[in-house]
Amino acid sequence: MLSNHFQNGMETARLAWSQLPNSEEGEFDEVGFSKKSDSSAVESLDYEVIENYAYREEQEKRGKLFVGYQVSLKWFLALLIGIGTGIAAIFINISVENFAGWKFALTFAIIQKSYFAGLVIYVSFNLALVFSSVYIVTRFAPAAAGSGIPEIKGYLNGIDVHGILLFRTLVGKIFGSIGSVGGGLALGKEGPLVHIGACIASLLGQGGSTKYHISSRWLQGFNSDRDRRDLVTCGCAAGVAAAFRAPVGGVLFALEEVTSWWRSQLMWRVFFTSAVVAVVVRTAMAWCKSGKCGHFGAGGFIIWDISDGQEDYSFAELLPMAVIGVIGGLLGALFNQLTRYITYWRRNYLHKKGARVKMIEICLISVITSAVSFGLPLLRKCSPCPESEVECPNPPGMYGNYVNFYCLNDKEYNDLATIFFNTQDDAIRNLFSAKTIHEYSAQSLLTFLVMFYTLAVVTFGTAVPAGQFVPGIMIGSTYGRLVGMFVVSFYKKPNIEEGTYALLGAASFLGGSMRVTVSLCVIMVEISNNLKFLPLIMLVLLISKAVGDAFNDGLYEEQARLRGIPLLESRPKYQMRRMTAQEGCRTRKVVSLPRVIKVSDLVSILRCNTHNGFPVIDHSRSGETLVIGLMLRSHLLVLLQSKVDFQHSSLPSDSRGGSFPIRHNNSEFIKPVSSKGLSLEDIHLSQDDLDMYIDLAPFLNPSPYIVPEDMSLTKVYNLFRQLGLRHILVVPRPSRVLGLITRKDLLIEDDDDSETELQSTSVSSQHHNRSDLTRSVDVEQPLLNGLLVQDNL
Repeated sequence: MLSNHFQNGMETARLAWSQLPNSEEGEFDEVGFSKKSDSSAVESLDYEVIENYAYREEQEKRGKLFVGYQVSLKWFLALLIGIGTGIAAIFINISVENFAGWKFALTFAIIQKSYFAGLVIYVSFNLALVFSSVYIVTRFAPAAAGSGIPEIKGYLNGIDVHGILLFRTLVGKIFGSIGSVGGGLALGKEGPLVHIGACIASLLGQGGSTKYHISSRWLQGFNSDRDRRDLVTCGCAAGVAAAFRAPVGGVLFALEEVTSWWRSQLMWRVFFTSAVVAVVVRTAMAWCKSGKCGHFGAGGFIIWDISDGQEDYSFAELLPMAVIGVIGGLLGALFNQLTRYITYWRRNYLHKKGARVKMIEICLISVITSAVSFGLPLLRKCSPCPESEVECPNPPGMYGNYVNFYCLNDKEYNDLATIFFNTQDDAIRNLFSAKTIHEYSAQSLLTFLVMFYTLAVVTFGTAVPAGQFVPGIMIGSTYGRLVGMFVVSFYKKPNIEEGTYALLGAASFLGGSMRVTVSLCVIMVEISNNLKFLPLIMLVLLISKAVGDAFNDGLYEEQARLRGIPLLESRPKYQMRRMTAQEGCRTRKVVSLPRVIKVSDLVSILRCNTHNGFPVIDHSRSGETLVIGLMLRSHLLVLLQSKVDFQHSSLPSDSRGGSFPIRHNNSEFIKPVSSKGLSLEDIHLSQDDLDMYIDLAPFLNPSPYIVPEDMSLTKVYNLFRQLGLRHILVVPRPSRVLGLITRKDLLIEDDDDSETELQSTSVSSQHHNRSDLTRSVDVEQPLLNGLLVQDNL
């Protein structure tokens, strides 16, 4: 009873927060986007192994040597993904740090003579970098805009958004991130690094890019969607590990937030990839310490060492720490809601006017951001340097606290410039720093919080690569330090550090916005290099996530919904418990194909509908209609384009005895990654071709997943998501049982342990003759009631 009241209260709070109405099917959702995504923009992926005759013929020809080669290649690709992502992160960080160093050095030298001239140089420098970023994205790689995490999460959930894993997207993401982050915008490079790692993994998996003539046939061993999914998962973990120097956090982030499917073998490769990234980044940092990286300093790779911070905490401090969690949940939910409304308006009204408007918008935001960060510190009076162990003052843009910005006295500093007129990494390090209790005033922290929060809301969603990790840490550490100042003045204990509360504030805002707990907890511990904060970070993360969940979904889920990415969440909707599989099919008409079909009829069927899966029916010896398998649209298009399987007879191709003639290898049926693939308009058929026939039996999936019509939709949903399916056939209740499989039947003794993970299905060593195929495809299932696809769920 109590849990029901609590759940009702949560739903009431959520409805009160989001006032825009829901709509029925075929209309628009809360923010005006169609619930059903545009079929030209997104397409479901095929994670199921299609065990057709062609697949089995190919598997039987592969021996143990090939199996060993495949397993070795997977580990080698994991190594290359780690090295490639690490090098990309190094290049981005060194570039950003050098641009920032040149910018601050030039500006600080000019403001000694003329403040206005320094402002012009500072604004112009940032504007040039931001313009280069938006130009690359809008003209060269539109899919590189944003963080990329919602799109990658959708890909691993079974949705392929066009263009997200292409080579030009990778290039646009790298150089676009350098321009947007180096230009001082209120965004980070950590989210884009996850997308960069995924792009590198996908390109390596397919052997490179054939369009740009950068490919290797030795690496072209994993072209299926299942293999790409594993590689992209490694790339996501590598991106997080490279962004935060947190290899364990990267593995957990991929497991908790991004992927929808996991297994133990994948865990080992993901862990290995993250470890390689850590080694590459550590080697680069050691090399840069010798001064060979220009202005690259300690702020280049995120790690805020506060091991010398607060040693212990009292029970009385748990209350203000819990308050930090509540504040993080409220501000995080508000951030998600505001970005949702602004993104909706921007996509439906502003960005529809063309690329020029996108450029003007982000350039205007750049000018405002530069003017605010340069001008607001002047509103604060400089303070005298305190008696402390920390060096005071420091020039602007350099690593260290107590920045001297336009102060009359050499022994004074501007606390607002210490945060504003600095790189984000160095500003966060200053906020986290210990033994700096009296460095900031409450007015400066509150001013920065309001201004930077507003800038982060407005900037997120523009046409540049934009991550939200570091801006979220900036926002959270600011109000966390404010709470820490109150605790210091209230408890009057010498061991309390404001930097500790800044760290907890950063964790609370990220938890309240992104709703990530376990992986974020490990990431915060790794970047702070202090294991003593683990229980405190766990406390604020649990509170902030619970508070945020009462109002809306996480940031990535909200953005995925705005982009029309139909994610299947981990839990089915409550109303599915009262629905059956047959009801889940709705009124969608199923289009079936005969086993042998005329080419003209097949073209007509493909032209008249947009279905991606077609049940294939045949007649048994008794004349009963049976469903013998499922044929994909993409496979049909390949058969039509090649024309090698056309035949003059309307009889099955194996009717005269013998096996099926196989003229294709399995890779021909695989759609290129992140592309629209083959379309019917690309195929040219003559009248003679249209008069011929095709036997679909060798190429259909003879064992698709089948559920009875009265199965609950909740059970179907879990089956669909956990197996990564694209279609499920719904059939009437079977009339008889052929057998019953238990756990004991699956514990088969196997003397050969070499084939550990290459294929998820076993293939008989015997050659499948015509009778074997007949037994595999003539499944005694009556004509199906419906076909469940992802849109139905």
